[in-house]
Amino acid sequence: MMNSKPPVSVLLPAYNSQRYVAETVESILAQTMSDFELIIIDDGSTDDTLKILQQYAAKDSRIRLSSHENQGVSRTRNQLLAQAQGEIIAVMDADDVALPDRFARQLEFLQTHPEVVCVGAAHEVIDEEGRLLTCLILPEDDAEIQRQALAGHGSICHPCAMIRRSALLQVGGYDERLLSAHDLDLWLKLGEVGQLANLKDVLMRYRINTQSVSAKNPKEQRDEARMACEWAWQRRNIEGRFEAAEPWRPSDDRASRHQFTLQYAWWAFYSHRRGTALHYILRAIRLKPFAIENWQLLLCNTFNIEPSS
Repeated sequence: MMNSKPPVSVLLPAYNSQRYVAETVESILAQTMSDFELIIIDDGSTDDTLKILQQYAAKDSRIRLSSHENQGVSRTRNQLLAQAQGEIIAVMDADDVALPDRFARQLEFLQTHPEVVCVGAAHEVIDEEGRLLTCLILPEDDAEIQRQALAGHGSICHPCAMIRRSALLQVGGYDERLLSAHDLDLWLKLGEVGQLANLKDVLMRYRINTQSVSAKNPKEQRDEARMACEWAWQRRNIEGRFEAAEPWRPSDDRASRHQFTLQYAWWAFYSHRRGTALHYILRAIRLKPFAIENWQLLLCNTFNIEPSS
């Protein structure tokens, strides 16, 4: 039986996520740790997201579902936080997949490391069809996580974060002025009230989604990241250097889409997913048929040859 106040509150904002939200919710409900509340706000979806969520809410008493007109993800996250009863906050996005022991492993870590206010984890990167591209291992120690964050790098995967609610409230929650880099801004603020950490184990499948906010506005995300870093440099009275000059997602131009398509192909190749690699190689060829790097990768993938470094 659940306690009146569960130890963990899972916060899930959802907007036009009908394609993936059922898989996301099921991954949460299937956790090995069952004592949590799942708070969901539908942020004015125009597809069937709310209808799908209502079906799950009717079947599981741990779910508290509400909806409102579209207000943006940062404001919606703060409204979710205001409803949370648990002392620990687990963050999720409506297109990602939590592995079964994610909550149990992260909660145990926070319970045994009181100095840590936020813990993430390594994660798989999947595409829109759920195909594995790569696995990203993030720095585990506080000093390196903060060094990377201060330079504009995403050193914690946001939908794989577990955070102490007291620390989240202490830093004022999410900055609603930021639409894309509110997670980086949050790591920088949390790093000023406690330590940050990542587990080395893979606990999440993170989906590259072309319809996400960051995918649609890569320049805005980069500009906001610089702004968040500059605010942190001022708060900490340090002279920082912004390193994240390259876009994190493809833009609409053909060259950018080709660059990232080829990157996904290489990720899949080194993950030994030859079929997925071939899928992205063919997409890269369609984008830039005469690019020699396409044909080099096709050769490597066909004959299983790893290029010399």
